[in-house]
Amino acid sequence: MSNIVLEAENLCKFWGGLKALDEFSIKFYDKQIHSIVGPNGAGKSTLLNLLSGAYQATHGVIIYNGKPITSAKSYEFCRSGIGRSFQKTNIFHTQTCLENCCIAAQQQIGGSFKFFQNRNQNKFIIKAALSALEKVGLTERAKTKASQISYGEQRQLEIAMVLATNPKVILLDEPMAGMGHEESQTIVKLLMTLKSQYCIVLVEHDMEAVFELSDLMTVMVDGQHLITDSVDNIRSNPLVQDAYLGNDDEVF
Repeated sequence: MSNIVLEAENLCKFWGGLKALDEFSIKFYDKQIHSIVGPNGAGKSTLLNLLSGAYQATHGVIIYNGKPITSAKSYEFCRSGIGRSFQKTNIFHTQTCLENCCIAAQQQIGGSFKFFQNRNQNKFIIKAALSALEKVGLTERAKTKASQISYGEQRQLEIAMVLATNPKVILLDEPMAGMGHEESQTIVKLLMTLKSQYCIVLVEHDMEAVFELSDLMTVMVDGQHLITDSVDNIRSNPLVQDAYLGNDDEVF
């Protein structure tokens, strides 16, 4: 088994009386794709928000490379090596693909944001940005404005922006949302390639892609951890079948 890179112990997030995440524990391993699935409202995005520092946990512990980081700020999560994408594309449409990746790479260094001026003159940042574009297959789009590339390429660009922050762990929130089959397969192939270099945590509703990609799967229900296992065992597990019986949100 690969090394544990990121883990959560008894993680909770309460909004008043609502328990969005309740005593949730999980471990993520290096060079694996670990998918998180569950019906709408199960707590998947809440989990990613906690693991990326966007939310502060009500209680519980987040451990990265053996050290607790629960109380760190979101930018400290990023600089430590935890990158995050979102359900909706989070790009600057009026800027080029290269400039988008330069903005992302700047997060790793810090400093003031003088958009598209000194930052783009920094050789280190440009090198990181170009490397990220190459990894997702967008090198030829470097000088193209983000508004002028296809929706599928915009999703690839968002992954490139995560890679530009030099992460060890990549948290992806529905990277195939709104895509057709051909575009989804492009992302599937990309993630299979990236798996050899990163720990990837994937929240995704495209179950065909999830089954194809996952080394491990975790099923969530009502903010709680139901089961973590291999794809084949998840498919046949009666607990999972019971949890999704009559539920149209997910199809196993």
